Amino acid sequence: MNKTILAMVLGAVAAGTPEEEGTLWSPQVPRVEGAPEFFVAPEGQPGNPGSREAPWDLASALRGEHPVPPGAVIWIGGGTYRGHFEIKLAGRPEAPIHVRAWPGERATILDSGLAVVEPANYVWVWDLEIAGSTPPEQRETQQTGSWPTDLPGTNGLTISAGQGCKFINLLIHDNVLGGVAWWVGSTDSELHGCILYNNGWRAPDRGHGHAIYVQNRDGVKTISNCIMSVPHDGSYTLHAYGSERAYVDNFVIQDNIAFEKGPFLVGGGRPSRHIRVLRNYLYGVNMQIGYTAPENEDCEVRDNVIARGTLSIQRYKHVVEAGNILETPAQKAILIPNYYDPRRAHLALYNGAQAPAVEVDVRPFLQPGDSFRLVAATDFFGKPLQEGPCPDGKLRVPMAGEFAALVLLKAD
Repeated sequence: MNKTILAMVLGAVAAGTPEEEGTLWSPQVPRVEGAPEFFVAPEGQPGNPGSREAPWDLASALRGEHPVPPGAVIWIGGGTYRGHFEIKLAGRPEAPIHVRAWPGERATILDSGLAVVEPANYVWVWDLEIAGSTPPEQRETQQTGSWPTDLPGTNGLTISAGQGCKFINLLIHDNVLGGVAWWVGSTDSELHGCILYNNGWRAPDRGHGHAIYVQNRDGVKTISNCIMSVPHDGSYTLHAYGSERAYVDNFVIQDNIAFEKGPFLVGGGRPSRHIRVLRNYLYGVNMQIGYTAPENEDCEVRDNVIARGTLSIQRYKHVVEAGNILETPAQKAILIPNYYDPRRAHLALYNGAQAPAVEVDVRPFLQPGDSFRLVAATDFFGKPLQEGPCPDGKLRVPMAGEFAALVLLKAD
């Protein structure tokens, strides 16, 4: 990263000035005037001061072993991190602590997972890759059930605690036990813009491990603008589920993309309440709202596209259902801008007509002449499908089938 961009990044964070076009902070991101920045690198040491020249290691930075005040930013440098990583940092509602990959660099937590535990609160985690390296053929077991003893590994992200936390634009893939495990100790938190694929394992009874496994009781959990897929039948893209002793309440689930296999479930053995499922885009994935509970309280299920799948709403006393499409559109492009990063959007393309290409109007996200990169969601760091200046605010995207999930990025 050049010195001009570095100065712009640090100046925006430290000064708390209004966002300038092209900066790395959007208006939705709280900033604190004068808040410090700290740095982490794979070769960092816990005894260092946490500067760019002498960075910390990742484990000590996340565990709160250093004085990191509310509003601070911990920049994670590019490279691979292995170890045991727990977030125990605590910000404030108006001054969350930001943990972000250094812009333009690939920071990967490999074969380790990331856990959010007490006393974590008001932490925003951005742009990290949380991945496993175990190949699919070694993620198989002859043991049935959900707790195999012969498969080493972990979930990509385990969230057991924390109020007001956000997990933004994470890339979570190829983890042995699943993508995200998100429990009731976390409240009023959000998963936004994340891409989750190829997580879980295969057993004789079925596939196990889900893109997102989540429960909630107090406050509202929001799952928005995420892209989810799973490789095995029996796994779930969204598994908002629990037994009769668990809670599946107070969810906002909107603007997500799910494909490959499924299902997309919100419900369990205990009655659910306050469920909102809006503008989700599914292909080959069934949507099920409600499970075995004898009755549920209230849900709103609106404007979802469920192609080559079914919609089931089970045993709700109060249902608002409207605008759902239960077929494969001949041609439909849905552009979903990222709420926190104005340079990023997700794109769902339906092509029931089997046309060789789908035209996408990308305005106002891209204006004529803006440079861009278009990448496959499951190959984020791979070769772009298209790149260059946007000629007229529209893209013509070649298609080989009925559906594609893509990421559109404004280029610097």
